[in-house]
Amino acid sequence: MIEPQPLPDEVKDFIFANAHSDIPSLVLKHSSLGGIPIAQVVDQIVGRRKANTKLPAYFAHELVLYPPALNLEQTSSETTAHFKTSLLASTTTPGTIVDLTGGFGIDSLAFSEKFKDVVHVEPNRELQQLAQFDHVLLGARNIRYVNESAEMYLESMREVSAVYIDPSRRNASRKVYSFHDCSPDITAIQERIFKHTEVLLVKASPMHDIQLALAEIRYVQRVIVLAVDNEVRELLFLAVRDFTGKPILSAVNIAHSDTVAMDFTGEEEREAVATFADIMTFIYEPNVALLKAGAFKLVSQRFHLDKLHINTHLYTSNELIVEFPGRIFRIDAVLKADHKSVLSHLPAAKANIIVRNYPSTPEALRKKLKLADGGDHYVLAFTSPAGPTLVSATRIR
Repeated sequence: MIEPQPLPDEVKDFIFANAHSDIPSLVLKHSSLGGIPIAQVVDQIVGRRKANTKLPAYFAHELVLYPPALNLEQTSSETTAHFKTSLLASTTTPGTIVDLTGGFGIDSLAFSEKFKDVVHVEPNRELQQLAQFDHVLLGARNIRYVNESAEMYLESMREVSAVYIDPSRRNASRKVYSFHDCSPDITAIQERIFKHTEVLLVKASPMHDIQLALAEIRYVQRVIVLAVDNEVRELLFLAVRDFTGKPILSAVNIAHSDTVAMDFTGEEEREAVATFADIMTFIYEPNVALLKAGAFKLVSQRFHLDKLHINTHLYTSNELIVEFPGRIFRIDAVLKADHKSVLSHLPAAKANIIVRNYPSTPEALRKKLKLADGGDHYVLAFTSPAGPTLVSATRIR
């Protein structure tokens, strides 16, 4: 296996010159460049495109090399990697941490900034060498690389501060809801892990079933639904050896430099009492992390808001609650579901459409109302105590 080498200047220049070029056209025009197959060159162009927003530290370094698109798609973003690092560093003494599914190494790099030592475990030698090449470029000097499977490494692992694992789907073509369908199967190796550490952090996809995961992973102290810019990116299960209490659910949304979090227990949500009312001055839409975490009745109780309908996860009040964790809209008018009514309040015939528990899709409603997409105005469609309801609104936060 040939270790990664810096790209020739000719290839680097080509990558930067074609940052926005059509990829299929490049593949048709070139078979190789500077002795490097065009497929590998294209990987670097695609990698830089993704890194621009997902991996800004990597993007800023011109010599960084990227893996094939699938590996890059599966990796954490720098934002979520730094969140996990802070979470683990605040949970345990940051000595040695083992990343049992090292992959392209984004999480390992973040861990290296706060932990004394990092062990990057990865069975794919080529991917691991690529990760190491980039880590060195980016200044990491405290990462050790072990080219083994997670299961094999556990046979010789010593006591460490924490272990991190990101199991991947065994079958990439189907949705996964259970860790039994992932590799490594955390349910089969967790007991071995807890022999060598008190702290285990398990990452899962947003599609994972939280309650099923809680039945599969032992000692879960906290479940974090982690969203970035109101899109759920990861589910995190923080397990602490011998913990026996009720897990805390944390709905976290990171937007720019602002992090909004709401903590609660499943019992709090079950015992919460929601109040209901018809639309008032303001409408509140919880962020996606709260919705995935299942805080429906508790939002009404904790923020003193009325829910519009038992199956409509929108809330209303006449008072502005600025600390609400989500979007806030001021109602401008109640509309009839026809073009003429809408046009009288939206003369530009343009608006963003949001549909919640309403007998139509956004696309069908847009077509019916003859509205263009975008602009500063919103049309909210939902079920209220009065039935299917349509309002025009202005987003105030």
